[in-house]
Amino acid sequence: MKKIILLVSIFAIASCNLNKNTAPASPKEENKLASYIADVTYLADDKLEGRETGTKGEILAAKYIIKRFKEIGVMPKGVNGTYYQEFKRKTKAHPHDYKGTGPEIVGQNVVGFIDNGKEKTIVIGAHYDHLGYGKEGSLSDTKGEIHNGADDNASGVAALLGLAKKLKAKKLSTNVMFIAFSGEEKGLWGSNFFAKNPTISIKDMKYMVNMDMVGRLDKDKRLAVYGIGTSPVFRNVLDNQNTFGFKNKYDSSGVGPSDHTSFYLEDIPVLHFFTGQHKDYHKPTDDTEFINFQGIGLVANYIEAIILRLDKESVIEFRKTKAGNKKSRNFKVTLGVIPDYLYDGEGMKIDGVKVGRPAENGGIEKGDVVMKMGDFEIKSMTDYMKSLGKFEKGQKINVIVDRDGEELTLKVTL
Repeated sequence: MKKIILLVSIFAIASCNLNKNTAPASPKEENKLASYIADVTYLADDKLEGRETGTKGEILAAKYIIKRFKEIGVMPKGVNGTYYQEFKRKTKAHPHDYKGTGPEIVGQNVVGFIDNGKEKTIVIGAHYDHLGYGKEGSLSDTKGEIHNGADDNASGVAALLGLAKKLKAKKLSTNVMFIAFSGEEKGLWGSNFFAKNPTISIKDMKYMVNMDMVGRLDKDKRLAVYGIGTSPVFRNVLDNQNTFGFKNKYDSSGVGPSDHTSFYLEDIPVLHFFTGQHKDYHKPTDDTEFINFQGIGLVANYIEAIILRLDKESVIEFRKTKAGNKKSRNFKVTLGVIPDYLYDGEGMKIDGVKVGRPAENGGIEKGDVVMKMGDFEIKSMTDYMKSLGKFEKGQKINVIVDRDGEELTLKVTL
């Protein structure tokens, strides 16, 4: 009886959510999307309490992913014959505790493997942790609420599991490793640990695919793909396999705020897929009801097509990218905004403004396009990042923004 109720609930969710940005789904299509719906629904349920690394919710999520791996026929490739790879990190007792004398957090990567008896392996990853009750990293005004992270990143895990099922049925010239990372929200803890302690040799990894927030595909099918500069073969393959109508926004860099970065820094070609920022990012409202399940299915189908085409390439050559050096950027200031990563016009479009930060205090709003900061022209997000290193904390500057076609000059204290 419980199983029947669960299925009814899942398809009730489907009927409410499939039409957000796409045409209505047929019963046949809904059946194809059932696993995506079930995976996101479970992982973003309140009983997992936001899946924060080192909590019971993380453990429940890991067990669920392992159960799904077993159902699909994906074998364990963690430590000691298990699906688990444990990592530990000391936390800071206070902001200036650089040695980390606070409590130790224990997290778990979940690692599965399709062994095709080949020399090379492709790695497919997605992080499954989130913010728990939002003590750290929340962008919400209200504290202490469960941050379910349906898009961030139950959606990526659902796509990973969908790809596992698809690729299990294919005869590839490589093995396939699937990694559900934990600790991403803490600072790429799990992927960083895995890249330094891999359960197969780094030199045997052909390339890595990462999915982080692929659950909010919009009606224009805008899709951001990062890392296309990390191999010369990527751009043509992504263009040629795009029979799904995606409006791709490419970024060449192998470095970004997600787990693919850990692999790029080990000289592995990477691709990272992302359907865009939204108002519910890192808030308790990032819930299952807003997920575009058809969109997850389309992204998974696109990635499958890319993988099958890349399977014909015996070697995926690695290239370093301009923004991909290991030297970190240390900024003394920030506006406190969330950029629109899918915006491809001139300037830097704002997709969100953080409460109480310089941008909000200075009158900058969601939808504004930053054109100039102080004496620095802002033609792209890269220009914005470069300009931040030129200012000091407490400095007052003029920020010129385009707001619905009108140019405004706002005074901002950094």
